[in-house]
Amino acid sequence: MKRKPIPIQEEVLIQSIGAEGKAVAKVDGLVIFVPYVVPGDVVDIQIVFRKKNYLEGKAIHFHKYSELRTEPFCKHFGTCGGCSWQNIIYEKQLDFKNNIVQDHLQRIGGLIIENILPIEPSEETMYYRNKLEFTFSPLAWLSEEDMDNEEKQNIQALGFHIPKRFDRILNIDKCYLQKDLSNDIRNTVKNIALENNFSFYNVRTKEGLLRNIILRSNHDGDFMIILVLSEYVENAINAIFNRLKSDFSSIKSFYHVINSKLNDSIQDLQPELWGGDEFLIEHLDSPVDSNKKLSFQIAPLSFFQTNVLQTQKLYKTAFDLADLKGNETVYDLYCGTGTISIYMAQVAKKVVGIEYVDMAIDDANINARINNLNNISFYAGDIAKVLDDDFVKTNGKPDVIITDPPRAGMHEKVVKQLLNIEAEKIVYVSCNSATQARDVKLLSEKYSPAISKAFDMFPHTHHTENIILLKKKNS
Repeated sequence: MKRKPIPIQEEVLIQSIGAEGKAVAKVDGLVIFVPYVVPGDVVDIQIVFRKKNYLEGKAIHFHKYSELRTEPFCKHFGTCGGCSWQNIIYEKQLDFKNNIVQDHLQRIGGLIIENILPIEPSEETMYYRNKLEFTFSPLAWLSEEDMDNEEKQNIQALGFHIPKRFDRILNIDKCYLQKDLSNDIRNTVKNIALENNFSFYNVRTKEGLLRNIILRSNHDGDFMIILVLSEYVENAINAIFNRLKSDFSSIKSFYHVINSKLNDSIQDLQPELWGGDEFLIEHLDSPVDSNKKLSFQIAPLSFFQTNVLQTQKLYKTAFDLADLKGNETVYDLYCGTGTISIYMAQVAKKVVGIEYVDMAIDDANINARINNLNNISFYAGDIAKVLDDDFVKTNGKPDVIITDPPRAGMHEKVVKQLLNIEAEKIVYVSCNSATQARDVKLLSEKYSPAISKAFDMFPHTHHTENIILLKKKNS
């Protein structure tokens, strides 16, 4: 049986940026999502996926290049799946991000916001991340050119997952996301493994020793390495860590984790300290005293925002929007390791943080102690269950509520309880403006969105953080 020929749409204008950061074209009224192209490009598109209401395609020939283009800086662009906007001029990336946020707020939330502030650009557009995770594999993803090269048929990889391919890893030579020392450390680990014939984990056969490495760093340039193995092999751990300790004075902390599970998550596992410091320490500027630093302890599994310079700006804006005078009770929902709580506690009379991850609350209490704060209380549990009338009666009615939920947004029960509590202000920090728009629409029953500001936390991607200040109506 002959396969139907794959349809090709010729000389199509790429019009805009749409869902998940993919560019958008239209043919005969039907939307086509196309990755790695730029609005203004004119291309031939090969259709690769067909749905009832839209198509997905890939550009196979360029007739015209957009004026919004710039040359990608990474040789892995287009294959890795990360940094998928690096072929777009940075200033235009900011415009697209701002437009996506405003589209969500207006189309999903139906919101009219009094004051929309300009998007905050990232101070660093390369080497801005403080955490990266790499995966070992005996089966590297090969380009068509490499597949024809017999010398590259059996390359072992240490790098990133290919999009939509759980079993294929792209070997990374140089990544521009974390400080460049990260590349030297990763490549050294790979070389040590190859020299000693340490096997790379095969996710299909469930065989092999080395699974992942996680590299964490702080803004001072100190590194923590977390080596994940399928079983405890002392000589492999010692060989890798002894060499790294000798070659890299910036690695301050060495951990290993044994993961014999079928998935790569290590959040439920216990990292073991091999040597060095137990923690990294990160510092952020105090929102009230530029000469004072706030300190945050980062353990192997701690959550901490990945772009530190932007994090300072994000939290300072949340602090400014709260506009605390010193006599307020502040609730910090989804407080994580307590970073925003600690910012607010610089002025607030009392801060109450709630987080559903027990380990994060442990970190939050430590961070409060090392900053000598005694006006914060942290609670662990499902916020939809914890934040009830008895909780408010015990801890006091909040004057200001900070909420920074995960991408799924707030549970409907949490939204209802916020409407019952009737705090004077809500500062809503979000990593997903679509779910933020949905939640703010529900809160509009009693609140007016007064100020909105987007932040570029992840340059060269479509991801954006957004803050909205909500004021209680008739207050």
